[in-house]
Amino acid sequence: MVISTYSISDLARELDITTRAIRFYEEQQMLSPERRGQERIYTAKDKVTLKLILRGKRIGFSLAECKELIELYDPVHGNRKQLHTFMSKIAERRVQLEQQLLDIQQMQLELDTAQERCVAALAETDKKQLITS
Repeated sequence: MVISTYSISDLARELDITTRAIRFYEEQQMLSPERRGQERIYTAKDKVTLKLILRGKRIGFSLAECKELIELYDPVHGNRKQLHTFMSKIAERRVQLEQQLLDIQQMQLELDTAQERCVAALAETDKKQLITS
């Protein structure tokens, strides 16, 4: 059985991230590649872990949440705990996004009101200038 391995530059290129980002995830103890001297050797599992981190970041999870989900990986038991935790975090994220959307809509209404008041004040100023001219 041949096990696929990757250098740090291979992974960076394939996943379109920097080698510095990969080293950062190592520092956060989310990856632990083998070493041959100074060279890091990554496995297919490391590649999957990086993909999960990147996906988690895209949907707004913190690194701590990504790390928690990765640590729950348990294929022997069908990853049930990982999947249930993931679904719970998805539900929490949806609630956060819905609140942010409401906050944005409220801000837009406040901006509309402020803009209307400015337009009205400018119109009133223009009227006064015409009268006094």
